[in-house]
Amino acid sequence: MLFDPWRDDPSGAWGLWFKNQFPETRVDITLSTHTHFDHDAIDRPNSTMVLDRMVGAFNFADVKITGYADKHACVAPGWYPWTDALAEFGVQACPPDNVGHMDMVVYLVETGGIRTLIWGDNRHNPAPGFWDAIGEVDVLTLPVDGSQHILSYDMGNTIIEKLKPKIVIPTHYLSETTTYTLSTLQPAEDWVKTQKSYKMLDSASLSLAAEDVKKMDREFMYFGHHAQTA
Repeated sequence: MLFDPWRDDPSGAWGLWFKNQFPETRVDITLSTHTHFDHDAIDRPNSTMVLDRMVGAFNFADVKITGYADKHACVAPGWYPWTDALAEFGVQACPPDNVGHMDMVVYLVETGGIRTLIWGDNRHNPAPGFWDAIGEVDVLTLPVDGSQHILSYDMGNTIIEKLKPKIVIPTHYLSETTTYTLSTLQPAEDWVKTQKSYKMLDSASLSLAAEDVKKMDREFMYFGHHAQTA
């Protein structure tokens, strides 16, 4: 499974973010959480199936995917107030009258004895009932970077305290391998190093076994600038 393949904004309005096209990776399923350019290049992977903003449950073989509808973070917490641009474009960023591209799906993937929550760019304060519906989480991805573009450090930490995952994987940060500084993103290293336990990964690959994951408690695993480019 592959989540949220990226591309540059085809309109050009948001500038040049990526140093190369998303690789034509061979996967079984490609999934997108929302229709922003840095998450929706679903045509790039060589994929048997595409699930685009899927709400509800999908089961096949040993995989169960559940999509929970919610909303994109709509007030930028960091130094760059990118969400102000939506008002300048004449649309609402925040619910209940948000523009359609601010609708979000958070994916819970259950396979191999591991429950992985793909947060996407979801807001830090989801709708009532969200936390109970999600339940236990083993692996959590969170969009926290040094610029606090989507979530602030405090927002990310609060989500972690609510879900108490075994492993946290930062996403949506500046990787010098794939991304230009024009994105305004920054690495997530400073946030990672404030955590009680973390591991700086030495490659773009990570293998997890359920029996090992169950022994962990909010262990951060950070890919840094490692990324697959072909």
